Amino acid sequence: MITSQGQNLVFLLCTPRSGSSLTTVMLQNHSQIFASQEMWFLMSLYDLKHQSYRSYGGTSILQQFFNGVLTEEAFDEACRRFARSVYNGLLHSCHARMVIDKSPRYYYCLEFIDRLFPQSRRIWLIRNPLDVIASFKKVNRHVHDRFDLLHDLRGDKFHIKMADITIGLLRYIHYFSDNHPNAYRLHYERLVQSPQNEMIKLFEFLELTYEEGIENYGNFAHTDKSGMFYSMGVGDPFLHRYNEPHQQSVNGWQTVLDKDEVALYGEVLGAQVFRDLGYADVLEEAERWTGKRFPEEPDHDLLAKQTRQLEEATGCTWQPQYRMQAEVGIEQLAHAIAAAPEPEANVQQLQSTLRSLENRLERSYIELDRFRKKYENSRRKLDRMKSFIPFSRTLSRFAASYLLGGNRR
Repeated sequence: MITSQGQNLVFLLCTPRSGSSLTTVMLQNHSQIFASQEMWFLMSLYDLKHQSYRSYGGTSILQQFFNGVLTEEAFDEACRRFARSVYNGLLHSCHARMVIDKSPRYYYCLEFIDRLFPQSRRIWLIRNPLDVIASFKKVNRHVHDRFDLLHDLRGDKFHIKMADITIGLLRYIHYFSDNHPNAYRLHYERLVQSPQNEMIKLFEFLELTYEEGIENYGNFAHTDKSGMFYSMGVGDPFLHRYNEPHQQSVNGWQTVLDKDEVALYGEVLGAQVFRDLGYADVLEEAERWTGKRFPEEPDHDLLAKQTRQLEEATGCTWQPQYRMQAEVGIEQLAHAIAAAPEPEANVQQLQSTLRSLENRLERSYIELDRFRKKYENSRRKLDRMKSFIPFSRTLSRFAASYLLGGNRR
């Protein structure tokens, strides 16, 4: 069962085309695990608060509700309850006790995940960045989808796949930069070279007993869990061609990519990223092949532009260089609760009331400004009318004297 803090919940995190489908098809063979294709639904929950067009209208009303009336704590709690209901329903369907949520683009909402399920486990699947873009190019050519690195990487138009291989990758690097008891690094190259050994070590991290032969996923092709896995659409269209992991895609960049693509991506990503990920040998080979020396640092101007484009497209904002939050011990938490003063009123209710008052005050200012403009307009008209009054009085006296006759002229 998934607890309110996320125990028995595991997030498999990586950039797309890093081997997450292969990893998941092996993990889901374990009797105590439910693992399927990408769920993505936490991103949909997260986006409820962000302004977007809705065919039924009410965009401004919803924005005011989610960002004014409803507190962040109440929103997170509602999302947590919904997600737990989904995850536990999946566990119940296959009598398992642990869920693997494999959603590569969860770099989009890492802060949200940490708030909802701070005790969940996170697996970071790492792959050679050049093999990642080679896989993008190969798969998208196969399914007739767009992936044009030379045209789109520095282009002015936003492309999510370009964000995946730049700001998405760097988000994961920063997120997993500190050692954390709930974090585990899994290298794709080691997984395909020695799948059984890597699975054994991974299950030690998950505190589950390794079950013999689960890495030979072709032997489980006719099980109910595999049927559900493949029915959702596999991210890797070539996965079903094999029965077990293979090394044919390792260093595939050398035959799939051309020199211009390697040089461009190396210039944007920077040499230090390759070293930090453990691919110093790949960096050396890429620089030798292209005849170029990659800069140490990433292209910060390009990354800032892509981050801004994503914010404009989605309304989402990130904490710069966000890292996985440190786990709070039970004793520390108990001490903090005991030391905290007794609240005089319900904090969430006060926050909701305060935001409601702020919204009312903002509307009052708008109304006040409208009445002020209306008053100034009326006053200008009145002043123009007053300018004619002295002349009108003289004219009226002359007319009265003329009509009444007498000695006065």
